[in-house]
Amino acid sequence: MLRLAGARLLDDRDYPAVRAALAADPVGSCMVSARVEAAGLDPWRLGGELWAADNRPVRAGRLQGLCFSGPNLIPLRGNAPALRSFADRALRRQRTCSSLVGPAEQVLGLWEELSDEWGPAREVRDDQPLMALDTLPIVKADPAVRAVRPDELERYLPAAVKMFIEEVGVDPRSGDGGASYRARVTELIAAGRAFARFEHGEVVFKAEIGAMSATVGQIQGVWVHPERRGSGLGTAGTAAVVTRLVRGLGRTASLYVNGYNKPALAAYRKIGFQQVGQYATVLF
Repeated sequence: MLRLAGARLLDDRDYPAVRAALAADPVGSCMVSARVEAAGLDPWRLGGELWAADNRPVRAGRLQGLCFSGPNLIPLRGNAPALRSFADRALRRQRTCSSLVGPAEQVLGLWEELSDEWGPAREVRDDQPLMALDTLPIVKADPAVRAVRPDELERYLPAAVKMFIEEVGVDPRSGDGGASYRARVTELIAAGRAFARFEHGEVVFKAEIGAMSATVGQIQGVWVHPERRGSGLGTAGTAAVVTRLVRGLGRTASLYVNGYNKPALAAYRKIGFQQVGQYATVLF
């Protein structure tokens, strides 16, 4: 087993302890749980590494710290010494992640350890309510919102790009001309996890189910055409996606939202979402 000072690289022998840690917070750990359930702990199949703060294998019992290192760095649990060990391991290589994201206490604590070397961040979003709903929405779902068909990619993709630029602040087509982002959107459509309302061939509402574990689906990329904002499309459209998750797929619906986005917060609460945690994101 590979050992370095600080955090320990987990492998499939640690699977029971990892699953127990993820199950303790199914909503907060949805992004990592979805990967682990599909791929186990092998880094090549997982698309990243899982680290523990424990200095020896834990085959049963409680992991004191847990962090995923991949396209995003996601510290799920751990006290100050655990976060320091994750930072020590992260700093042994060049930064490749595009963000730190996850429970606010862990993300902000880890960023404090990393900021001298990795800073300055492009943006720190320290107030992101994590919300969940495990029943049908309490508002009427938009019946015109449906799964996007593969042959509608070219009509859907421009709206997805606009959403990404608005939400993240960068153009997903930069760097590789958009090939990676296009592939990701194509994958979501093929999986039946991209939803839209089309009017006259144009997307006026869109949303996706990004990560989906055995028990939770995380809604992402909610977007309403600028000319149609304030008309209720976002609320009714998101309710349609929630209905698909809860009734169609048997999952709890979850999402996280910037605390300063008061209209979105109001819409999600109107649907029936309740805050169950606090996230934070550090964008590079």
